[in-house]
Amino acid sequence: MRMFKDSIHGYMPFPQKICAFIDTAHFQRLRLVKQLGASYRVWPGAAHNRFEHCLGVAHLARCMVKHLQELQPELGITDRDVDCVQLAGLCHDLGHGPFSHVWDDKFIPVALPGKRWKHENASEMMFDDLVAKNHIDLPNNDIQFIKALIAGDLSSCSESQPPEKPFLFDIVANQRNGIDVDKFDYIARDTRVTSDIASSICTDRLINCARVIDNQICYDIKDANMLFELCHTRYSLHKLIYTHKTARAIEYMLVDALLAAEPIMHFADHVTNPSKYLYLTDSITELIQMSNDENLCEAQAILNRITSRDLYKTVDYKVFPWEWKGHLRKFFSPELIVAAAKSHNPENDEERDTLRELSTQHIIIDEAVLHYGMGNSNPIDKIRFYSKRKLNECSKAEPGDISSLMPATFGEVLLRIYTRDVRFFGLIQHGYRLILQDLPPLPEGEFPTSGLDYPSTPTRAGTASPVRSSGGRVFSNNSFTTVGPGYVPPSPTAEHVKRRREDGSVLSPRKKLRSG
Repeated sequence: MRMFKDSIHGYMPFPQKICAFIDTAHFQRLRLVKQLGASYRVWPGAAHNRFEHCLGVAHLARCMVKHLQELQPELGITDRDVDCVQLAGLCHDLGHGPFSHVWDDKFIPVALPGKRWKHENASEMMFDDLVAKNHIDLPNNDIQFIKALIAGDLSSCSESQPPEKPFLFDIVANQRNGIDVDKFDYIARDTRVTSDIASSICTDRLINCARVIDNQICYDIKDANMLFELCHTRYSLHKLIYTHKTARAIEYMLVDALLAAEPIMHFADHVTNPSKYLYLTDSITELIQMSNDENLCEAQAILNRITSRDLYKTVDYKVFPWEWKGHLRKFFSPELIVAAAKSHNPENDEERDTLRELSTQHIIIDEAVLHYGMGNSNPIDKIRFYSKRKLNECSKAEPGDISSLMPATFGEVLLRIYTRDVRFFGLIQHGYRLILQDLPPLPEGEFPTSGLDYPSTPTRAGTASPVRSSGGRVFSNNSFTTVGPGYVPPSPTAEHVKRRREDGSVLSPRKKLRSG
């Protein structure tokens, strides 16, 4: 055994056959991919990377499967099963691109329109290449099993003989209820480094109380509240950390910079080439900045804006009920906001000139879907529990078995409007709010409560209804963000940035857009 000292789990033992995967360029690459991507720019302590997260997941995966092997020998868990589950935990994030989810959620869909690609595809590709390039002796059945465990997909092993054990697919990527060791590790790790969310979740306890009943991993009913807290903490991390307004603004700036550099650097072409993908890490922004190619000036200017904190600005935001997921972009688009803004009658010549320059390039629509892990459903309803009196029987926790203070709804949609150029801040907000004030209820049948006089609070049935304000609108304006159409936000670094623009080290948004 080789010992790794971890800030979360202490000393983690790894057998040499697992270390053979760790000591490869494919896995070591993860040292250069930040776990939280752009959030590191907001929380300086969030400097941890996918490398240490994957070590943690591998460690917890081994702890879980060894616990089940010793607790329930009748399950027939073999040492081969233990190794494969641990390798699935170790390699589940091999395919993450630069800045983690920014790469596959925001950059690739624009850079390669129509291509259905996610980091899970790259994880499989990089795993196969790691095994081949490093001459690792691994049977084909084990390779297929490990990749299926990473995807949480038992069906891809349907032809294996003997058949793989279904409950093992609940450990690394649990598609049944989302309770897995991947979540155990990143929630513990991310809450520790951001220090914004207190977590009282004990992963050791959850692992040691797990047992297999009816071919699925079940938990002691005494730990139901802890599991609910795990799901709530996941939601809180997404709400407060992962989709923080400044981190999100920086994500869009990184995407704009990568898209501006793509015709010259061709980063997106490497997603199907493991030899090239090996070098796609967060350091690609440094490759852009160090280049003398004049065609990269636009990308370099955007990256310089990030460095000097001249960021895209949040114009407005609104939290919508879950039922609006998938509908918001029908009503809110850069084109519709520009059209609405230009219906405004400017008060002076300066405002008229600014309005004339306003275009769709100045507007970003950001839609963040937030939930407890299972959409708008209570994830606890998907977990099965046992009690010390009935160790071999599992069932769903009924209302009142856990708490009577459960939310009425478990998901929401956060809409934010950003601008790339602060000169248009007030005008964009004005256009957005003209759309908001005329926003109709969803069509008949979309809401279970259709036809009612929409209340301002969620229904007990668990479905939130649209809010109708006293003025007759479905949604009211956000009083905390209200400004006038001519408003331009001040910046503590405005003069510093202005001087940098004047000497040419930071390209102004106006010049950037005209050059584009």
